[in-house]
Amino acid sequence: MKHIESIQNPKVKQWKKLLTKKERDKSGTFLVEGFHLVEEALKQSDSVIEIIVSDKTGLPPRWDSGGTPVTIVTEEISNSLSDTEAPQGIYAVCQQVQIEVPEAKTYLLIDAVQDPGNLGTMIRTADAAGIDTVVVGKGSVDVYNSKVLRSAQGSHFHLPIIRGDLHEWIEKLQEKNISVYGTALEGASAYTDISTGDSYALLVGNEGNGVSKELLAKTDANLYIPIYGKSESLNVAVATGILLYFLKK
Repeated sequence: MKHIESIQNPKVKQWKKLLTKKERDKSGTFLVEGFHLVEEALKQSDSVIEIIVSDKTGLPPRWDSGGTPVTIVTEEISNSLSDTEAPQGIYAVCQQVQIEVPEAKTYLLIDAVQDPGNLGTMIRTADAAGIDTVVVGKGSVDVYNSKVLRSAQGSHFHLPIIRGDLHEWIEKLQEKNISVYGTALEGASAYTDISTGDSYALLVGNEGNGVSKELLAKTDANLYIPIYGKSESLNVAVATGILLYFLKK
C-alpha cells in the first residue's frame, strides 16, 4: 500500500480534478465515494483503477480488492475529495466504460434531464426494472456527476449507460424493429392502452420542457400518465418508474 500525507501531492490534485466533468471526460475516469459504491465497483474488477482510503477508516476485512492498488491518505486529503457533509473516507478511481449490448432488447432513452438526483434515480430504476441499456442524450447532466452516482446507488456498474445522439439512436432502434415510445402531454395515448412485445424503448425528457418535439416526431407512439389529483405533473423520475414497470410486464 502507498501512503500520501501531503494535500499538495500531484496525485491528490489529479483526484480532485475528477470532481469536474472536464477532467472526467479528458481522462476517461471518474471517482466514486462511500463503502457501498466502492464495493459495487469492485464487483466489476476491470472498472476499478485505484482505491483511496483514509487512515482513519481502513478497508473492510470482508472485501477482496484483488490486485487493485490501495493508497492510504490523511483525513484532510480524504475530506478534500468529498462533496458530502459526512465523508465516509473511502473512494475508488474507476474507468469509464461505454459498452453496447448487441442482444439488448429494452432501452431507456433520456433527453436533457438536468437534475442529478433525477438522472441517478432513473438509472437505478432502469436497473431494477431489468432494462438492458440506458442511453443519455445531449443536454443531460453528466452521468458521472457525484450526485448522479450516489442516486444511482451502484447501477452504473450493473448495466450499460451510453452517452449518444438520441436522433441516431431512435433511427437505429427502429431499423431493428424495436418500437420507441415517447412521453408527451399532447397527441399521446394513455400508457395503459399500449401493448408491447419483448423489445421496446422508452423515451423520457427534460423536467420542465419534456421530450423535444423533434424527437417526439420520430417515435412510434407517445404516452402519457393520467393525473387524477390537482398536481400539474409528475416528477420525471417517478413517471419513468411507472412506465418502465408497466412496459416490462
